[in-house]
Amino acid sequence: MVNIDWIKQFTVIGAGTMGREIAQVALMAGFEKVILFSRTQQTIDKALYFIENGLKKMELKGMVSKGSTQNLLKQNLFTIRDIKKAVENADIVIESVPENMDLKQEIFNQLGNYAPKRTILATNTSTMSISKIAAASNRPEQVIGMHFFTPIPVLRLIEVIKGEKTSNTTFETGIEVGLKLPALKGKRYIAKIEKESPGFIVNRLTITSSLLMNWLLDQATENGIPYEKIDHDFVSPPSLGPFAKWDYFGLDVVRDTMNYFAETISPEFKLGKTLTKLLKEGNLGRKTGKGIYEWSEGKPVTKHEGKAGLSNQEAYYAIQLNEGCRLLEEGVVSSYKTIDDTMLAGMDLPGPFGPGRRNYEKWSKILEELSAQSGIKYLQPCELMKTGKFIEMR
Repeated sequence: MVNIDWIKQFTVIGAGTMGREIAQVALMAGFEKVILFSRTQQTIDKALYFIENGLKKMELKGMVSKGSTQNLLKQNLFTIRDIKKAVENADIVIESVPENMDLKQEIFNQLGNYAPKRTILATNTSTMSISKIAAASNRPEQVIGMHFFTPIPVLRLIEVIKGEKTSNTTFETGIEVGLKLPALKGKRYIAKIEKESPGFIVNRLTITSSLLMNWLLDQATENGIPYEKIDHDFVSPPSLGPFAKWDYFGLDVVRDTMNYFAETISPEFKLGKTLTKLLKEGNLGRKTGKGIYEWSEGKPVTKHEGKAGLSNQEAYYAIQLNEGCRLLEEGVVSSYKTIDDTMLAGMDLPGPFGPGRRNYEKWSKILEELSAQSGIKYLQPCELMKTGKFIEMR
């Protein structure tokens, strides 16, 4: 275990949803100085409003000392619009800007130039290569991935990821910083990922299901099937189904992630006709009021009940089990328990290996049939899943 008492100044680059939540938990953790950087005053003002309300909620839940919100805001939180000033005395910097490799590399080039030699540099990327981002800093040994899950003050999981040149000291320091950040649902769970992979653990498993959903979306469009009926194949109302969740996060975010997976994992992740059309029309989901669904007062407008009967939760779990087995085959993790624990901590959902131990033969057949029906070769079960040998890798 490394000592992190020397980390006094905690800088967050980006004051959007993730950045402001990271700043909030850094304040709650007791770092002496938390600096929040954004280029625009409007974004900073929104972040300050959010953080103040967030801290007051945490006071009510006993996570912050009663009456201390204003002191934390006045004495410990500083907002800066000049990136050089934001990082020139930082001990740790966490970047939280949109998922765009060029943008992240530009930021890390600046961090490498402006931050002190001692500074730990972390990216909150959800899918991208830590090594490629780190290379732009010219000090890749001091760069890690720290992938948080929103709402950050609530959920326990942080995936901490090594790049190809990340030093052990940097990696262990990132883990200790993560453990210090409080979470409403209990002690932080740190998924230690020593070999980077697109999407790491949680997003690798969940985004792979987009292969199925992308195909189903086009099937629904071509055959006039109401989209909500396919969502109901997977969840019961009023829970948000896969299509509604895509809308909620933003179809532009879905596009960027799927394009990255198409580049790094399989070309079969390319966008289907329906998603391509919606994006071309500027219909991005909840944020624009229309996407796959129309949205009103923060909720999707649904008009149809019942199920489409085109798929089910078993197919979804089969895809996740298969992708988890691929992570084991690739050596990203050595234990399937790590994958299940990570899914539970980050998604509040059980991982696929518990039921997968009993159902892998049945689920392998489901995937073979689904692959044949859809023409998507990537859905074929891998060797570790078909044979059940993953059971030995607890």
